[in-house]
Amino acid sequence: MRAGTQQPPPATDPDPEPPGRRTGRPRRSRPGAERLTALRDRLVASRLTPNQISMTGFVLNVIAAVLVWQSEFFLGGVVFIVGSICDTLDGGYSRMSGKGTPFGAFLDSTLDRIVEGIVLTAVAATFARASDELAVAAVVVAVMASLVVSYTRARAEALGVECKVGIADRLVRVVILSAGLVFAALGALEPAVYVLAALSSFTVVQRILHVRRQLAQPASM
Repeated sequence: MRAGTQQPPPATDPDPEPPGRRTGRPRRSRPGAERLTALRDRLVASRLTPNQISMTGFVLNVIAAVLVWQSEFFLGGVVFIVGSICDTLDGGYSRMSGKGTPFGAFLDSTLDRIVEGIVLTAVAATFARASDELAVAAVVVAVMASLVVSYTRARAEALGVECKVGIADRLVRVVILSAGLVFAALGALEPAVYVLAALSSFTVVQRILHVRRQLAQPASM
């Protein structure tokens, strides 16, 4: 290059595209997402209420308990799963639709506790007919611990402490019991009850220790 001459600047794109943006074809929304959105909008616009979903789940779980009582474990397990899905969806639908009420939240929590007790009572009855006293005792422990798990959270929140810790929340308990019922023909029901009783009891201890730590902390200024 000779002195006194300047090299012309490199050509630049007058309108560079920001990094990370795809070029070429426009982005398209997934058909599945569009269908789910349309279904959600139809549900919100319908007369369906969260309380109706809660009651549907309750009725299905009562049917599941009757089936388990009659030793129809697989069918009872399937109905229990469907009913538990309804119990899970009602809270999300309540928030999504804006149709939730304080009484609805109270009803949902109350029915959840009743349902868990009813199904486990039917399980205990089957073990009692087989004279399996240890399994019956495990079911009783599982019921008591499950109720206390829920109570500890409610009592802690009344004290201003969030208490969602623990290995066996309701979803985990539902999965364990569902697996035990569906695979009862393979001998899974009794081990599932023992696991449910142990994990629920351990969760009670976890929550008690958690609340103790939280209340022992000095209040922030």
